[in-house]
Amino acid sequence: MFRNLAHLKKYFIRYKTKLVLGIIFILGSNLANVYIPINVMQSIDSFSKQLDIQVIVNLVILLLIAATISNVFRFFIRQTIIVVSREIEFDLRQDFWTHIQKLPLRFFQNNSTGNIMSHATNDIAAVRMYVGPAVMYTIDNGIKFILTFAVMISLSPILTLYALLPLPLLSFVVYFVMKKMHVKYTRIQEKISDLTTKAQESFSGIRVIKSYEREDHEIKEYTKESAEYLNRKMDQVKLQAMFMPVFFMIAGLSAIIVVLTGGNMVINKTLSIGVIVAFMLFLVDLIWPMISFGWVANMIQQADASMKRLLKIFNEPYEISNEDTDYSMQEIKGDIEFKNVSFRYSENLPWILKNLNFKIKHGQTIAFVGHTGVGKTSLINLLPRLYDVTEGQVKIDGHDVRKIPLEVLRKNIGLVPQEAFLFSDTLEKNILYGLETENQSLVDKVSGISQLSKDVDSFPLGYQTILGERGITLSGGQKQRSTLARALAVDPKILILDDSFSAVDTNTEEEILKKLKDFMNDRTSIIISHRISTVKDSDKIFVIDQGEIVEEGNHEELVAKGGIYSDLNTKQLLEKELLEMN
Repeated sequence: MFRNLAHLKKYFIRYKTKLVLGIIFILGSNLANVYIPINVMQSIDSFSKQLDIQVIVNLVILLLIAATISNVFRFFIRQTIIVVSREIEFDLRQDFWTHIQKLPLRFFQNNSTGNIMSHATNDIAAVRMYVGPAVMYTIDNGIKFILTFAVMISLSPILTLYALLPLPLLSFVVYFVMKKMHVKYTRIQEKISDLTTKAQESFSGIRVIKSYEREDHEIKEYTKESAEYLNRKMDQVKLQAMFMPVFFMIAGLSAIIVVLTGGNMVINKTLSIGVIVAFMLFLVDLIWPMISFGWVANMIQQADASMKRLLKIFNEPYEISNEDTDYSMQEIKGDIEFKNVSFRYSENLPWILKNLNFKIKHGQTIAFVGHTGVGKTSLINLLPRLYDVTEGQVKIDGHDVRKIPLEVLRKNIGLVPQEAFLFSDTLEKNILYGLETENQSLVDKVSGISQLSKDVDSFPLGYQTILGERGITLSGGQKQRSTLARALAVDPKILILDDSFSAVDTNTEEEILKKLKDFMNDRTSIIISHRISTVKDSDKIFVIDQGEIVEEGNHEELVAKGGIYSDLNTKQLLEKELLEMN
């Protein structure tokens, strides 16, 4: 029934010593608790035969000792089992984070950030409640029930049988409710993911929301999602509300049976009053386990639903790994070859790249030009293995990139993506993100090449300025130049600029390209751009259309051909002339 939770076995084994100690403490606490009704029974029977105040004094002293021992053990129970639950929560979160970091880009494109965040927070928290309180109360209540049942049987097997008559009814109710609860908790967790996704998107797109005055619209949309969550939660609460009174009814039914049956046995002098009192105390002692059983059942159902969602993530394949790697390759020179390369994102989607064949020699500057959506970014994503080819081979220095260790491959490729992403940290740490050590002289050097240093001089704290989330405190051009500096800081053998100057003015762009030429001497540079001015000085330019290379050559050769490149060049020259006239 709870096969999803069975996957937590390895974590329990990891902390088996503490868990065994916790079980011993639970046993000790319950032994002390069971002694209390027995002591009361003996005192009542003794007091009924001989009225002696010393009997009451002894009873009080023994009750205090038993209660103290029980509560001391309770303290150690929490110091073991609850602490273990926090340690398992930490391990599970670390395993989740490690697995997420190794998943391919494809996974993140198919799953929203809010959904992933919900897994990392709400689902793991629900599982923690299972490995902590739920496990603790299950063991505690199980031992309590076994000990209590054993003592009750020893005192009066017949009365015990009558007292436990309602148990089959309890079993039926538990089975029915838990089956329904599992479905409801799954739907609740899914809606929490939707809410988290909606909130994350709204916060990330707050500029757009305010620009279009869509605050009220977003409030309505969030309210709608929140209302649906409330409805699903209320369905679960209604079921839970029905569950608890049933438990009390069953407990009350047991008490009534004990009073009627036990009273009759006392009248017939086959049972003492002390035994009846002990039975009532035992039943009172079992009320909390019965109540908590419903609570624990809810936690288990919620944890099972959450673990099922987590396992979907854990079962996601890495796809891109070092499985067939040749670890003898530790350096990259920069020769690149695409051999019969075709690519698509999945089997049911159209081909993005079709049978590409070309070579790039190290030290060359190569450019790819084409209209939006023709596959330029998909092409360069194959080099650092952000995706693997569907057909054909991508080679660096004559080796299939799948044979080169990922760490070696990616540390030698400096990728400046279309969307400049910066972390909410200092500018210096963003620039040195790909390195393990601080190096101020390197920061100054790459900032100079990327024409960022002149902007940094105007920042109040210079390179120690804290950037907002996604670098929101910087302009578009400053963000692009910061990401360029970050790519240069790793001293790459291959530099890829994916439309990285779209927010940079042409004069600054010219200065950057001039300095890049010196820095990238004897290294391979790949430029993707819509601007002809950015790529015209490249050693070779490839024009891509519909996933295929339709033109290639240098600037002069392509202009002379009168094809796609020539048309782009003519349009951009005309735009430039019109701007100058205005």
